This record gives sequence, structure tokens and C-alpha cells, in this order.
Amino acid sequence: MMNTNRTYTTGSEIYEIIVKGHLDASRSGWFEGMQLTNQPDGTTRLTGAVIDQSALFGLLNRIRDLGLPLLALQNLPGREN
Repeated sequence: MMNTNRTYTTGSEIYEIIVKGHLDASRSGWFEGMQLTNQPDGTTRLTGAVIDQSALFGLLNRIRDLGLPLLALQNLPGREN
């Protein structure tokens, strides 16, 4: 039997997403392994590997669906997972 459950990470890139407001740790599962860091200025920084544009749009859609104001999105070139 062939295993069809595969994870392709060769094309993943590191992104930083900043949203307005603080998110508690219970919401970290909603963001597919992204690291959530609450900032002193009242924002939350989500940082982590995103496998492709489809996954990135999924994260952005989730942010929209939760009603979180998106403040910044940045690709962090040259950073390792």
C-alpha cells in the first residue's frame, strides 16, 4: 500500500504577519504552526514557515474570518525554519 500522506517543505518560506490586537495561546492551533508573539504595542506577530501561496491565502482568509485587522505581511528572506 502506497503512503499518500506527504508533506512538501522544500518550497516553504518564512513569513511574518502582524495583526491588531492580542491573541491568546488557545488560538495558536488556528494558524497552522505559526509562532504567535504578543507585542507591547497591542499587536500580535505570527511568524513561521508557509509551504506555498495557497497556504498563505488560507492564513490570510482565517485572519479575515476572525475579524482581525491585518497590519503587515512580510516575507523574511534568508531565514531558516
